[in-house]
Amino acid sequence: MNTVTPAEWEEARLRLLVKEKELTRARDALAAERRRMPWVAVEKAYEFEGPSGPVSLLDLFEGRRQLIVYRAFFEPGVEGFPEHACQGCSLVADQVAHVAHLNARDTTLAFASRGPQPDLARMKARMGWTMPWYTITGDFDTDFGVGEWHGTNAFIREGDQVFRTYFVNGRGDEVMGGTWSYLDLTALGRQEEWEDSPEGYPQSPPYEWWNWHDSYEDSASSGEGCCSGS
Repeated sequence: MNTVTPAEWEEARLRLLVKEKELTRARDALAAERRRMPWVAVEKAYEFEGPSGPVSLLDLFEGRRQLIVYRAFFEPGVEGFPEHACQGCSLVADQVAHVAHLNARDTTLAFASRGPQPDLARMKARMGWTMPWYTITGDFDTDFGVGEWHGTNAFIREGDQVFRTYFVNGRGDEVMGGTWSYLDLTALGRQEEWEDSPEGYPQSPPYEWWNWHDSYEDSASSGEGCCSGS
């Protein structure tokens, strides 16, 4: 154990702060590059089961412009089923911030597994999770790199045309859960004026759009685009 005086501790903290600021700027630069990733059109019709019946990938947007889908493992053959999802996916779910903040940025977060909806509803109630959670009934998982391992896919839509914009898995999913981490994953980013984004992307001043999670207005939108992938 290395003990020092308060003044020496403050000096050490400031030295480390320089490196932490460098990391923050590098993370912002990487997010700016991510916002310039090309988009790939999703031409196949993907099927899911929701609490009220069959839904499409487009339906998962809930009328908003962007969609983030985390593939969790809750299905036969997974340890803990049907009472639990896998431990790692459950840890991710426990860290998800209130989705109202994402919705306010025209973004929907959804989880998807192959477990039946009745089992999903019971598990969500038991664990206190409220994010939308769908049952995969088609080829979504195999086609989007999450057939055998968890992962997070980001999508955007222009009207009814859906595009895949980004994908992360492995340790890349460790930072998921917070509002900022999810927004940094998307094509439009945080949509704040300080960001380095392509011309025409929606942006507004920071702080001004932030609100209590029970005080946002309905943020579902038509999804009509102002920009397109390069």
